[in-house]
Amino acid sequence: MSIRELKKQKKKRAILESAISLFNENGYDNTSIAQIARKAGIGKGTVYSHFNNKKSIIQGFCEYELEKIHNQLIAQSNRDSSVLEQMLIIYMTEFEHVTKNREFGRLYMREALFPDDEDQRNTSDLEKKYFDVLFPILQKGQERGELRKDLDLLHITAHFYSLYILVTSSWYTGRLPTSGVKVAMELLFKQALNGLSPAPATNTIGENCND
Repeated sequence: MSIRELKKQKKKRAILESAISLFNENGYDNTSIAQIARKAGIGKGTVYSHFNNKKSIIQGFCEYELEKIHNQLIAQSNRDSSVLEQMLIIYMTEFEHVTKNREFGRLYMREALFPDDEDQRNTSDLEKKYFDVLFPILQKGQERGELRKDLDLLHITAHFYSLYILVTSSWYTGRLPTSGVKVAMELLFKQALNGLSPAPATNTIGENCND
């Protein structure tokens, strides 16, 4: 990557981090592009050169999150790690990223789960990138016999994502302390995997009999 590209990425990260901080402090509606620019130490024009509006900053955060998840996977696991281990890395990284700032996390979750009609195209692009991270892991799990081969990868993803949403929601409502998040997520993922794994082979009574 060139020095120019590195500087560009650095400014983009500064905008995202400044926006996250301000959305958390002041709320989304009460934060302006000018405030984000001042906090990032850049001009408004520079912000607009990276993002069209505040909503596109949310989309940028999603991409930033996927990059972090990918980096965590590379750092903490390998392609031969179990599905459970890799799913925990992915969703714990996402949980920690989303809940770092509570108000921004709420905003992000709302946009991710209930996007406006005008944001559907961007959401579809992000979903594809998300699936590009998850699907190879699940496919490898099917090849190793950890997951049933007759299940669609999208449906398997839905199992894990819905459990992640449940755990995150429980944390936001105070029903689950931070210290119990990983334990709860691992337990729920194990229960899901028990239902998603192939049934053990059983011998039919009398199958070895000659008569």
